[in-house]
Amino acid sequence: MRVFQETQRFTQWWLQLINLTIVGLLFYGFYKWFYLGESMGNITADDSDNQIIFTLIIVLCLPLIYMFKLKTTIDEVGIHYQFTPINLSKKTIRWSELKNCYVRTYNPLKEFGGWGYRNSFGKSSAINVKGNIGIQLILMDGKKLLIGTQKENDAKIIIERYFKTNNE
Repeated sequence: MRVFQETQRFTQWWLQLINLTIVGLLFYGFYKWFYLGESMGNITADDSDNQIIFTLIIVLCLPLIYMFKLKTTIDEVGIHYQFTPINLSKKTIRWSELKNCYVRTYNPLKEFGGWGYRNSFGKSSAINVKGNIGIQLILMDGKKLLIGTQKENDAKIIIERYFKTNNE
């Protein structure tokens, strides 16, 4: 029995750079505000409570990106995926529910507007974390789901093994 397993997280260098820049700007602003006694932009002393609340929201939201994780498993039953924390349990698409299944290259920005849990308000959606390679699923009812992968060749091999066998 052969099984494909993959776990992906948002670890792109440019995302790390954005997060570090935001944290750096926050530290610089607090340095100016507390140590030098200067205001941040047009914020007056009366707005300092709002400034603290806004800063806390940003600081608490930055680590959220690291909670997201896409787990994909392909076996003789079908394709299983979980995009935590959105999907609290694994979702399974059985081979018998698929009209077609293949690995393809796609444009995340043009086709789905970026990465993450994406829905194009039609019959097509995507769950992707990084890159531009995905497992395209076309269900019997015509709906399409693309699951991103970083293991293109492994995914192709296991899909050919199980999808072709179950649909002959």
